[in-house]
Amino acid sequence: MYGNNTRPAAEQDVRKRVYLCPRKILWQTEGEGAQVENSSALLLDRSVQISLEAKNPCILRNNGKRAGVLLDFGMEIHGGIIISAWKESNGTGTKVRIRFGESAMEAMSDIGDDKNATNDHANRDIVTNISSMSMTPVGETGFRFVRLDLLEEQAELVLKTVKAVLVIKDVPYRGSFQCSDELLNRIWYTGAYTVHLNMQDYIWDGIKRDRLVWVGDMHPEITTIQAVFGSDKSITRSLEFVKAETPLPGWMNGYPAYSMWWILILHDYFLHTNDLEYLKSNRDYLLGLCDQLSASIDENGKDTTPQIRFLDWPSHADTVVVDAGLQALHTIATKKLKRIFQILGEKEYELRCGEDLVKLRKYPADYKDSKQAAALLVMAGLLDADTANEKLLKAGGAKGMSTFMGYYILTARAMAGDLEGCLDCVREYWGGMLNLGATTFWEDFDVEWMEHAAPIDSLIKNPEEVDIHGTFGRYCYKGYRHSLCHGWASGVTPWLTENVLGLKVLEPGCRLIEAEPKLGGLKWVRGSFPTPYGEVRLSARQEEDGTIHAGVTAPDEVKIRKMPGICWE
Repeated sequence: MYGNNTRPAAEQDVRKRVYLCPRKILWQTEGEGAQVENSSALLLDRSVQISLEAKNPCILRNNGKRAGVLLDFGMEIHGGIIISAWKESNGTGTKVRIRFGESAMEAMSDIGDDKNATNDHANRDIVTNISSMSMTPVGETGFRFVRLDLLEEQAELVLKTVKAVLVIKDVPYRGSFQCSDELLNRIWYTGAYTVHLNMQDYIWDGIKRDRLVWVGDMHPEITTIQAVFGSDKSITRSLEFVKAETPLPGWMNGYPAYSMWWILILHDYFLHTNDLEYLKSNRDYLLGLCDQLSASIDENGKDTTPQIRFLDWPSHADTVVVDAGLQALHTIATKKLKRIFQILGEKEYELRCGEDLVKLRKYPADYKDSKQAAALLVMAGLLDADTANEKLLKAGGAKGMSTFMGYYILTARAMAGDLEGCLDCVREYWGGMLNLGATTFWEDFDVEWMEHAAPIDSLIKNPEEVDIHGTFGRYCYKGYRHSLCHGWASGVTPWLTENVLGLKVLEPGCRLIEAEPKLGGLKWVRGSFPTPYGEVRLSARQEEDGTIHAGVTAPDEVKIRKMPGICWE
């Protein structure tokens, strides 16, 4: 209670705060005029609670030059820091500059420099006043590295701790994945953690930049959430938020494609949860949206949804590729709508969706050299998987791969039976980010960036080394503006669950799940998949002759369709 009967409007924050120590001191000022004494004390796991006596402190001291220190917390974090200071020399507080960075070089950068460092969406470059006997919280952003600089010409700051404050939902990882390749295991859990950080009250694109509900980018995140956590209220909160922001005849986030993605997310959420009441609550909006989509098919069967016509950033300037991608996405959304209207008993709209599908399938879309558009066409049933894989999808391995569209490209290749090619691509692409020090997956990545690239947890000292964070990035995410924790890049996690562990939901509420482990060159795999009734658990091993032996257990409410060709135990 609040001390009387008048309760103010309040919304509970369900997230947890966790204090984390720095793992390393990456850099500190040295020489005359600026001193950092005993910086290793900041690595000690001491309480943030301040006390009277300064014991074993770290001291920053300015004498004409600025003292600074760069901390590495060892992992990507959503949150801020808390600075516990015993005393400062001015008596009224001393000014400290704090710079957060997802890479070490970003934490060393200035706003607006040639590497495009910004304070967009969340402040990462902050000046604050630190007083004696204080515990000062600073910032809320995405970061791994923090640089502190004492600003005033003559000043001293005596520190007890500088700890990160991780702000995260305290939810269990109910899904799991392990196999005989440790790199694939790391990739699965890195994708899970990437989404976990972005799964706040709403689902964000990124924890540093793009802390927005972009429904068009959410489908890979939703797929990951359902493979790892089962479900989360942030899904429906995000769906409702975007719907409320977009009265019809508007298009979500300003893009017709994003309204199509909203349909996919709603359908897949229902498939996992069997939440019929929530599906019914969206009936009127779905009917209106169906009217708009149906009216956006011309006599040739071509998708004619209006501007802004957008598939993803790499294809946005090529109208032919965008047309092909939207043709596929419109088809997939219409298939999902048809199934939704069947469940809701909306016979007229179910029939209309069937008629629209006949029209959409007539139009010959040209995907050119776009792996993204080709993959969506395969998933829409508009392009043969084997043809697409041989002609384009497997070409160049991980070249032309996409963080956002990775799930769909891998799915299309798996539909062609190219599992080992997919796993090689996963190792090269997502493994490439891990090799560069990533602890979460990035907004964008190109394997060609890796040449001479220094890891993100190192400072560039050799002119031959490339600062991969500050040098690369495109479109709206150039240089340090580039997010190194972007939920859409997590699609590899559910892909591994669906295609290697081999568990796929077939009926609403996970009442029927297909089990078909495919190991490629792996020796064994085991893991779990969360359902509303508990976890389905599967393990499989592959003999030298290629024979797969597997076992699966499930809650009583969940039926398992065991696929042939496997020796079930």
